Amino acid sequence: MTDVLPKEVLAGLHAAQKRDRKRRSRRRVHVGDAVYPILDFAEEGFAVDADTAPHLRGLVDIYEGVRHLYQALIVASAQDGDVMRYEFKRNTLATDHAPLDFERASNAPVALLPHRLI
Repeated sequence: MTDVLPKEVLAGLHAAQKRDRKRRSRRRVHVGDAVYPILDFAEEGFAVDADTAPHLRGLVDIYEGVRHLYQALIVASAQDGDVMRYEFKRNTLATDHAPLDFERASNAPVALLPHRLI
């Protein structure tokens, strides 16, 4: 089917598919102040558009919408057509609180009320 289409039409179809993948993607990779949409995400890595994203390397943050999902250490893997693939060297779940440095008892009170004498 693609053999009978003119090159201009094929280029337009590829551009439209690329634009749609960017729109549908909710995940983003943050490198400093720069933000790039993730086109493909897997357990071992992710892919971004090779035309818009520079050659990324090092520590990045991965968000889904406004929710911080991961903090990852990445390295470029390979360019696959119009996408650049990156592999995780380390991928850590992001948390919204600091880890405890002590064991919390299962029957500990949730909050303490101040004692007032009237």
